[in-house]
Amino acid sequence: MYHITVEDHFDAAHYLRNYRGKCENVHGHRFKVEVTLTKDKLDETGIAYDFTTLKQHLGEIVASFDHCCLNDVPPFDSINPSSENIARTFYERLIPYLPADVILNSVEIWESPQSHAKYTP
Repeated sequence: MYHITVEDHFDAAHYLRNYRGKCENVHGHRFKVEVTLTKDKLDETGIAYDFTTLKQHLGEIVASFDHCCLNDVPPFDSINPSSENIARTFYERLIPYLPADVILNSVEIWESPQSHAKYTP
């Protein structure tokens, strides 16, 4: 198996509804997004999936959340914009871009250098 990983980042504010702590207040993060794909065979060029293509698709998703209050943007206007929910949302939005022979293994959302959430199906 081959594993391909790219990362991107975005800056956004959010708050956690019903948290009962300081994260219930509006605050911001520089979120890092790390995406890992898996494929069992290489193509005729010798690559599993083009880094450039994956970065482009991820970048389109990142752009929809950059420099905003996540709580104002679907789906986070109805669910909490926790790192866990952000990771799942990125996963769900990235899947349609990928061919059937590529497995989206995981999406990780880092809200700080010490804290991250990972979503795998």
